[in-house]
Amino acid sequence: MKFGSSFCTLNVGGRRFPFSVELMKHLPLSRLSRLYRCVSESELLELCDDYDRDRNEFFFDRHSEAFSFIMLYLQHGKLRFVPHMCELSFYNEMLYWGLESADLQLCCQRRLDERLSDCFVHFFPEEEPQDPEEPPDHWLEKMRRTFEEPTSSVAAQILASVSVLFVLISMVMLCASTLPEWKAETLDEHRIIEAVCIGWFTAECIVRFIVSRDKCEFVRRPLNIIDLLAITPYYISVTATVLTGENSQLQRAGVTLRVLRIMRIFWVIKLARHFLGLQTLGLTLRRCYREMVMLLVFIFVAMAIFSALAQLLEGGNQDYTSIPAASWWVIISMTTVGYGDMYPVTMAGRVLGGVCVVSGIVLLALPITFIYHSFVQCYHELKMRSARCIRSSSTDFID
Repeated sequence: MKFGSSFCTLNVGGRRFPFSVELMKHLPLSRLSRLYRCVSESELLELCDDYDRDRNEFFFDRHSEAFSFIMLYLQHGKLRFVPHMCELSFYNEMLYWGLESADLQLCCQRRLDERLSDCFVHFFPEEEPQDPEEPPDHWLEKMRRTFEEPTSSVAAQILASVSVLFVLISMVMLCASTLPEWKAETLDEHRIIEAVCIGWFTAECIVRFIVSRDKCEFVRRPLNIIDLLAITPYYISVTATVLTGENSQLQRAGVTLRVLRIMRIFWVIKLARHFLGLQTLGLTLRRCYREMVMLLVFIFVAMAIFSALAQLLEGGNQDYTSIPAASWWVIISMTTVGYGDMYPVTMAGRVLGGVCVVSGIVLLALPITFIYHSFVQCYHELKMRSARCIRSSSTDFID
């Protein structure tokens, strides 16, 4: 966008916020960054409510106090709810400007999770506007939806079913290839089936890359990275076989190649494209990374304390010869697994073991509530998004 000057004004709910154009370009708010990239006034009006060319002023009919708190977050790095404002209303403002719940402080995240769980409300960020030069029924867009959205059409559902079938076949063959009786008798058949599965995965990945809107964004997506990790080892192992020979010393050593072959277990993660539960798990882990880090910190601190005490109290026990050795006993005790391969024999050690088990139950349970609420929220968001996609596809089909 060629602005009228080096400065512009955002009028949010009647309150003016002056910005330099360069600062507006680098703000971590997707709506403003998209506003900067606009090349015509019609595109501007899709992102703001009005535009005054003479004063270079953009009008937004949004909550001014909420936007001022968002600006404080951009300056100081801490985002909290506006006092006396509904959490859901403020969250709606966050989504409008391009922020997520992960940007909130931990205490506010808990409040938002509880409110969302109680009210059973779902929010969705506004989708990126389509390129005005590209009509919505363009064949590339149809191909993209067919490969990326399994519920978008009948062809997409058939394609997804075939992809799931190939994943299941490849996993069965991978497991069967480790059986001793299969290695000699069905080696050729296994190679043919494996090549067919890899060919399908490769063709699918290439087509999805060609029809993708943003090639850089496509490469950065976690599921696409997993696809690459699942496909690449096959071609590396085939290349090594061709260059060194099937019975070469490198093949007999085979440690690296066996690692590459076993990496094909990533194929099973490809099912996340077609199953809502796996998508929910991945989205929950991404949103709850702070809680997961907090859980790991709890476990690490407890392991350090209890392993040191166990090594001190069980010094005569050969299983507790060092703190790292005692750490194994601590972790299986805190998680209540209890293999029984290590156990204290002194009275003080048994008391310590009881305290360790109880502490593990308490520490592991602390972040679970937040992770559970986030999982429920993510599940309903993805479910509603899938239902919305199905309704949109049905409308397109009727039209």
